[in-house]
Amino acid sequence: MKTLNLVVIAFLSTIILGCKGDKKEGKEYEQKVNEEITEETNEEKEEISNVKTLAISLTPKSDSKVSGNITFTEESGMVTMVAYLKGLSEGEHAIHIHEKADCSSEDGKSTGGHWNPTMEPHGKWGASEGYHKGDIGNFNAANDGKGSITFATNEWCIGCEDKKKDIVGKAIIVHQGIDDYASQPSGAAGSRVSCGGIIQ
Repeated sequence: MKTLNLVVIAFLSTIILGCKGDKKEGKEYEQKVNEEITEETNEEKEEISNVKTLAISLTPKSDSKVSGNITFTEESGMVTMVAYLKGLSEGEHAIHIHEKADCSSEDGKSTGGHWNPTMEPHGKWGASEGYHKGDIGNFNAANDGKGSITFATNEWCIGCEDKKKDIVGKAIIVHQGIDDYASQPSGAAGSRVSCGGIIQ
């Protein structure tokens, strides 16, 4: 009988200790899961905080009615520009980044020439012969005068310390004509019909 009691006590002790162990393991597992969730949330917050966005407006120049808005977004080393314009004549128009965020003159020439920090010849973006950092290119306007362009590059940044990449302090200029990608120094794109300073 004593032997049976001892066996029962030993059995019950094993069950109780096992349950305590299970509870401990359960708490450790729960704590580990919570730590992982917190870590993932922090990483997501860090990724979101690393995204930079800058929105600017474009105003008419050279007696035109061309206006619009542009959003620049920088994420993971890539800057994406999305531009919407209205008041354009139907067809192709050039759009460039110019060297100064000064849209004060009526003809837009207060912005200076194309932004060209690497001192390259003017050309089509990516050309082996060279191109300006501001040589975005051409886009189409429909018969209602509206046009848009999306452009992405890792050769720009928003407010970084690299003067050869930083677009802040420059200006966006929309031209009446087409950039021929050949004429120096600016592609013979015609008058400057809209301007917006890239200012934070």
